[in-house]
Amino acid sequence: MKTIRLADIAHARSGDKADWVDFGLFAWNAAGYEVLAREVTAERVRSHFEAWLPGQVDCWLLPNILAVKLVLRGALQGGGARNLRMDNLGKAMAGALLRMTIELSDEEWEICQAQPRVGWWPNDPLAAQ
Repeated sequence: MKTIRLADIAHARSGDKADWVDFGLFAWNAAGYEVLAREVTAERVRSHFEAWLPGQVDCWLLPNILAVKLVLRGALQGGGARNLRMDNLGKAMAGALLRMTIELSDEEWEICQAQPRVGWWPNDPLAAQ
């Protein structure tokens, strides 16, 4: 078994509104998405943010775009403008989410690394990395 960070197989987009944080966690390829779909659950994300998060986590799988959508309710202590935390916004929390660790087999890790990255732009030189 191998322990990796979510950042090793995915990237994230995020936003915040009032007291919610909204993440889109996007796998670099189909093999990475299979791992995300299995390992990134509402319960695990809730546990990862336990010190900051009094509210619930909602999670939706979006296989057509190799993504997991997450909404963290009550994540901003009443809202970005109301609390005293300096790192409270969605982008900082997306970075924290990407540091969450998961376990996968050595074989799964090799497959994730071997598959090319997919993107929306067919001639993107970064997609081949």
